[in-house]
Amino acid sequence: MSDFHPQREEYIARINRVIDYIHAHLDEDLDLRQLAGVAHFSPYHFHRLFRMIMGETLNAFVQRVRIEKAAAQLLFQPRKTITEIALDCGFSGSSAFARAFQGAYGVSASRWRAGEGGVGGKLGKTESKIGQVLRNKRKAFHITTSYIEGIITQTLWRIEMKSEKPIHAQVEIKTLPEMTVAYLRHVGPYQGDSQLFGKLFDKLFKWAGARGLLRFPETQVLSVYYDDPELTDHDKLRVDVCLTVPADTRTDGEIGKATLRGGRYAVARFELGSDQFQQAWDAVFVGWLPESGYQPDDGPCFELYHNNPDEHPDHKHIFDICVPVKPL
Repeated sequence: MSDFHPQREEYIARINRVIDYIHAHLDEDLDLRQLAGVAHFSPYHFHRLFRMIMGETLNAFVQRVRIEKAAAQLLFQPRKTITEIALDCGFSGSSAFARAFQGAYGVSASRWRAGEGGVGGKLGKTESKIGQVLRNKRKAFHITTSYIEGIITQTLWRIEMKSEKPIHAQVEIKTLPEMTVAYLRHVGPYQGDSQLFGKLFDKLFKWAGARGLLRFPETQVLSVYYDDPELTDHDKLRVDVCLTVPADTRTDGEIGKATLRGGRYAVARFELGSDQFQQAWDAVFVGWLPESGYQPDDGPCFELYHNNPDEHPDHKHIFDICVPVKPL
């Protein structure tokens, strides 16, 4: 979302609050009047503004996010039943979920879980079979496990990927604190676009600097991701670039404020070039996760940055991929 008239920025801020609310209450009934109240608009004007800013109607957005969340859970939470997933993602029951999922992906939920992509939906457009894709990708990664003895034995995993630009990473389970962040949201393609991220962070840093909120090394810099590029059309992908801020910070315009939940996270440390971020995410979700004994928990994943790549001798990014997890 680029530069806008101040009134439009206020509209974007209100829509962002609604999107945050939807994610926090996805398993509940969400109706137009209720969400319009979150945005402080009349239902009629809210519906029109949501469609104008997001490029889809409110109902289409909620339905799509629920289906995409279910599609990911079917793949990465194998012990969860299809009915449990349907209810967890806000569907009224198995039959309503079955119809919606079939319409979106062209196959039943059970066939999707078995690894089949159909003739509908994002993956079906290329007649791909996601299970085969995942299996092929997994062959590229080698996972080793070690244990550190202490008061509590700590498990460490090492990921190795042999490619033209080899990837090495270490994964451990950590308890992360709750974080309050100021964010600037982007909707649309972002993969591999370092210039886009540079512009977004530059705008966020200028906002924070003018308010005395840049307090390094206390201030942490991160990007929060809400969608899987394998499941969501690229023009609907959402990412927040963020800075940690005090809990009582006031935000305005396009700059929003959110709380990232604390708790158990898989934290994978990487040192990579700017063109290897997708490989890093594959290393965690395709390489490490199936071998770990863990499954994704509710909540968004994020990248936590530890350096300025312009100051690195090889211009590499040192960062953590943080995924909320729970035992299988």
